[in-house]
Amino acid sequence: MTEFTEVAERVWVARYEWFDVNVTLVGGDRGLLAVDTHASALAARGVLDDVRRLGAGEVVGVVNTHEHFDHTFGNGMFRSAYGQIPIHAHETAAARTLEAAERIKGLYRDDPSDPHRDEVLETEVVVADTTFSSAVSLDLGDRAVELVHPGRGHTGGDLVVRVPDVDVLLAGDLVEESAAPGFGGDCYPLEWPLALDIVLGLTTSSTVVVPGHGAPVTRDFVEEQRNAIGIVAETIRDLATRGVPVDQALEVGDWPYLREVLGHAVRRGYEQLPRSQKRLPLI
Repeated sequence: MTEFTEVAERVWVARYEWFDVNVTLVGGDRGLLAVDTHASALAARGVLDDVRRLGAGEVVGVVNTHEHFDHTFGNGMFRSAYGQIPIHAHETAAARTLEAAERIKGLYRDDPSDPHRDEVLETEVVVADTTFSSAVSLDLGDRAVELVHPGRGHTGGDLVVRVPDVDVLLAGDLVEESAAPGFGGDCYPLEWPLALDIVLGLTTSSTVVVPGHGAPVTRDFVEEQRNAIGIVAETIRDLATRGVPVDQALEVGDWPYLREVLGHAVRRGYEQLPRSQKRLPLI
């Protein structure tokens, strides 16, 4: 059992131990919008129990902040509980959900020791069916909720959810509080700082920012994380421009995060740099 905590008027966040992932409910007089649905059908069943225990109403829509399984694998359970409710996502995230799901199921299939293996493999993947490209407003009756794609960062299909009447922004994994940013094999490290510039433009000094993982944070936290990711991006550019080979970049660079979490970021950054910004290493 996990309690939903009200972080602003009719905005509740539940923080789940597995992945330290957040599920958020935004309430309007038409019902609740659920933002992210956890990492398996079984896990989502527990989320639904917590939603019912809160007693704030019925879920009338779901938002996936991106395609990763810890944010989408509960979609089917929410549909089972509340009918054919719309599931919203950025168009790129929706297009990549099945591919991302197969990749993660393959990893769990190859690791019989993982205690969550069976529940992940047994989860039916339900892809978002209501998509947008840039921004869209959702009508909850007495409240409008904005979905904005600020650019590519953690993935190619990140979105943030803005609840303007109470100055809350749900940032998905563009912002993480409980660990270093998620530089995975599908990240865009060179563009991530620019996406966070857009996110910062949607906030004020009083905004409550809910990250994809961990405790709510302030605008100052987001700015600090943006600057650290910016250092990652500029370090990649600098090393590539100086002709440092990609397989030496981690050791050569002066990084704001542990090298152990930056392998994908460096490789992806080198791949994404235009040819004009790369220099062949001297022999």
